Order: sequence, then C-alpha cells, then structure tokens
Amino acid sequence: MELVGNEQNIQDKNIHKNKVHKVLAHSYLSFFLLFLVGMFLDFIFPLKIFNGSNLMFIGVVLLICGTFLIFWAQRSSLKLQKENMTKDVFYRGPYRYTRSPTHYGLFFLMLGFGFTANALFMVLFSVFSFFITKFVFIKKQEKILEEKYGSPYIEYKKLVRF
Repeated sequence: MELVGNEQNIQDKNIHKNKVHKVLAHSYLSFFLLFLVGMFLDFIFPLKIFNGSNLMFIGVVLLICGTFLIFWAQRSSLKLQKENMTKDVFYRGPYRYTRSPTHYGLFFLMLGFGFTANALFMVLFSVFSFFITKFVFIKKQEKILEEKYGSPYIEYKKLVRF
C-alpha cells in the first residue's frame, strides 16, 4: 500500500529525524567512550599537566560554561518551529554563534574535567573526541539537515560558520 500526501510527508520527516538522532547518539557515545579511555589511561599512567592551581580554576570555569551551553542549546532546540522554515528559525539561542553548541558544551565539560583532575590523557582525549565529532558526526548531521530543510538550513550554515 502506497502512502499519499500528508502521510508520506510525515514518514519522510520521521526518517530524517531518526537519522539525526542516530548520528547525535553516536557522537555523544564517542565523547563518553573516549572520556572513559582517557580516565583509564590517567589511572594507569598518572601524568600531571601542571603543579599549581591556575589550570584547575580554568577547568572549573569550563565545567560551568559547558553545562550552561548544553542546557541553553537544549532549551533553544525545544522551541524550534517546524512549520514555515526559514534561516531565522535556526538562528536562536546559542545557535546564533555555533551550529553545534551541544558538542562544544561536551568538549568544554570533558576538557574542564581534565584540567580540574590535572589529567593529561583526559585533556588529550577531549581534544581528540572534539575533532572526531567535528569531522565525522557533525558533517553527517549537517548533511541530513540539509536534505530535511533544504535552502533555509543552507542559508543558516552560511550565516553561522562554526
């Protein structure tokens, strides 16, 4: 049985939605797994980054900023209007400054934890996870969003570079 009209449109949106959520789940999982690997290596090889408490303070600030950024991004994305899409619909909250604020928030959390714990491998793996996410998962996510929303999303990408 073939779907017609509105039913087909709803099914297409669900397919794109599921694809985006799958990519996001994989990217968040990569952050978590690399976090665990970094913690394990820091436990086995406890190499310190610094001797003072200056970077520990920076780590706490990064933890707070990362948490704030994730919550802000989640609240902003809940208010996303799905009808009458324009580039301005995407351009709200932290999405005015970056197309992937949750990923930056996770990076800040992981890096902040590494600085706070004075853990070399945690800092290295936070940078590693950021680049994996940026060049693998975010590219896939943006391709799906371009297919789903078309020119409004492409215009938004031109407006927000990061």
